[in-house]
Amino acid sequence: MTREQLRDVILHLLREVAPETEPSNLSPDDRLCEALQLDALDFLAFVIAVHETLRVDVPEGDYPQLATLGGCVDYLARARGELVRT
Repeated sequence: MTREQLRDVILHLLREVAPETEPSNLSPDDRLCEALQLDALDFLAFVIAVHETLRVDVPEGDYPQLATLGGCVDYLARARGELVRT
């Protein structure tokens, strides 16, 4: 899966969790919770959706690495053990 494909999956999952938002306007450095006004339960729902969709376990201690769109892409690419292309 390329970085772009992984980004698209993340954006789709964010839309599922917060349908009233438009995550496609996010820059890689935008903080997800602030930019999309996600509360703790929304963020947890996102982490669960990541697990169910991409089969990646995200320990609670790693949640800060998912704080931004770019961080999500980087973390999930590493966790999936993929050589990610642009």
